[in-house]
Amino acid sequence: MFHPLRVSAIEPLTDDSVAVTFEVPPELSETFRHTPGQHLALRREIQGEEIRRTYSICSPAPAAGAAPALRVGIRMVDGGEFSTYALKELTVGDTVEVMPPMGRFRLAPRPGYFAAVVGGSGITPVLSMAATVLAREPQAKFCLIRSDRTVASTMFLDEVADLKDRFAQRFQLVTTLSREEQQSGLPSGRLDQDRLASLLPALLPVADVDGWFLCGPFGLVMSAERALRGLGVERGRIHQEIFHVDDGSSPAPVSAMAPAHASLTATLDGRSGTWPVKEGDSLLETVLRSRSDAPYACKGGVCGTCRAFLVSGEVRMDRNFALEPEETEAGYVLACQSHPATPEVELDFDR
Repeated sequence: MFHPLRVSAIEPLTDDSVAVTFEVPPELSETFRHTPGQHLALRREIQGEEIRRTYSICSPAPAAGAAPALRVGIRMVDGGEFSTYALKELTVGDTVEVMPPMGRFRLAPRPGYFAAVVGGSGITPVLSMAATVLAREPQAKFCLIRSDRTVASTMFLDEVADLKDRFAQRFQLVTTLSREEQQSGLPSGRLDQDRLASLLPALLPVADVDGWFLCGPFGLVMSAERALRGLGVERGRIHQEIFHVDDGSSPAPVSAMAPAHASLTATLDGRSGTWPVKEGDSLLETVLRSRSDAPYACKGGVCGTCRAFLVSGEVRMDRNFALEPEETEAGYVLACQSHPATPEVELDFDR
C-alpha cells in the first residue's frame, strides 16, 4: 500500500544526483521503520500512466521508539522519467506516494566484521548499513570499497568522510576512480574480477569477514562475487543488489517454451483468483489485469518487490537479479519475470 509523504528536504549531492528526505507522520512511524539496506518504491502518474521506481534508503535505521528518518539517494538516469522529475521538478513541500520499506539486501545491526564493494549509486543502501552498525555495535568493523568514475560524480562524499572521522579505528575506506587519477591511494581503473581477486586479500583478511555486501552495476557485482567465490568465501556470506543491468550482460529470456494455454491462480492479501495467461504475458501482468494492488516496482527482475511463492506448477524466469539462491531453492520466484511452463500455475504473494 502506498502512503502520501511530504518532502521535507532535497539536497544536491552531485550534478546528477540528490538526496530526498520524506516526513513520516507519527501514525506511520512503525510502518516506515526500516532495516539498513532496504529501499522504497515511489509512485507518480505521468499522462495517465503510473510510474514506479525504487530507491534505497541512505539514512541510518532509527533506534527503537525513535521516529524514522527516510532519506533516499536518486541519481539521474538517461531517459528516466522519475529521476528527471526528482532532480528538475520535485520541491520541498510536495507530496509523493511511497510504499513501506522492503527488500532483503539488508544488515540488521550486530557485532561482526563486514565489508562492501559498491559502484556509483550502489553506495546508497550500504551507507545506511555502515552508519547504523558502527553506531549501534561497538564491536563491529566495516570495510567499504567503493568505485566511482570521478570525484565530482561521487555520491555522499561528506557522509562517508564523517564515518571515517567518527569511527577511525573500525571503519576502513578504500576509494577507486575509473576515469580520474587520485593523488594518493589506488591507481585508476575498473574493479574487474582479476583486480578484485588480488586487491581484496591485500586490504583485509577475507576469511574473517562475516558478511559481504555487493551493490551497484551488474558487471561490478558479478565480478566481485566471482572474485570472492574464487577466494573461498561461502555463498551464504555474499549478499548482492543490482542497480543497473549493463546491455548484453543479462541472460537471454527463456519464456519462449510456455504452453499454448495456461491459467494462473494467485493469492494476494488473503483473496485468491484464477485467470488465463495471455501469450507472452508475465504472471505479474496476468494478476494486474484483475488485481491492481499486486506488488511491483521495477518490473525488471531487480528490486524483488513482486516476489511470490510458487505453490504448484512450474515457471521459467527470464532473469533474476533480486532473489538469493536460497530463496529460489525454497520455491520463490519473481512474478514480473515468470512465465508458465505448465498449463496450471499457482502463486502465493502472502508467504
